[in-house]
Parts: sequence; structure tokens; C-alpha cells
Amino acid sequence: MKTVLHRIGIQTCHETELINITPQVVELVKQSGIKQGTVFVLSLHTTTAITVNEGLPDLEKDITEMIQRLAPEEHTYHHARFLPSDGQMAVNAPSHLRSALLGFQVFFPIDDGCMVRGSRQTIYLVELDGPQYRTYVVQIVGE
Repeated sequence: MKTVLHRIGIQTCHETELINITPQVVELVKQSGIKQGTVFVLSLHTTTAITVNEGLPDLEKDITEMIQRLAPEEHTYHHARFLPSDGQMAVNAPSHLRSALLGFQVFFPIDDGCMVRGSRQTIYLVELDGPQYRTYVVQIVGE
């Protein structure tokens, strides 16, 4: 059994954005040499998400608008309080909740050296509290 782990950094540009990371993940699977196995993609942050959907700009806007409706900025949140560990007020409760709705990881099987995914499935890193420098992990396991 072989395991390959990649930490990939990315600078986001907007407060909320969907970034297509599919080409990088597909290429890492190919480079791994693993023919049968699984690839896991996960975010290392609690105010980002990893999700899969169809890769269309209008759908990206719909996803962004949906998460803004479900966790609006204008709500009163318990997380809006002074955090001694940070030395400042927490103001990003909506970002945490949006991340919880979308999730922080996805996985795909690998068969004959290729990811098994639908033809329209796009893997997104979703920035929810940007712009910031973010890291996601791609772990490839198999033989």
C-alpha cells in the first residue's frame, strides 16, 4: 500500500469564492502512480469548504447566494464575542456556518490510475472568509 500526501497553498482573492481545484487533483493522482485506490481532498481551515458540483459560473453564483441566504451576515450569532485566544472580537460566524453546510472534504475512487467521477463533477475549494492564504490537502492511497 502506498500513500502520497500533498499540501497545496492558494491565495484567495475575494471574501467568498469558488475555486476549481479539479485539474490539480487529477494531475496529482496521475503523478502518484497509484492504479487502484482513493483520493481524499480536505481543507485545513474552518472557514473554507471543499465541495463538488457542476462547474458552471451561473451555478457558482447560485451556490454563493444560497449560502449567504442560509447564514446571513445580518444575524445575531453567539460566536460574535471577544476571543481571548485571538485577542479580538470574532466576527466570522457566518463563514463557520457556511463551511459546516458545505463540508470540508470529498473523496473519489481511483481505478486504472484515474479518478472515478462524473463528467460534470468539479472539485471546489470554497473561500468563505477571504481573501486569505489557504491550504488544502490531497491524500492518495492505494496500490
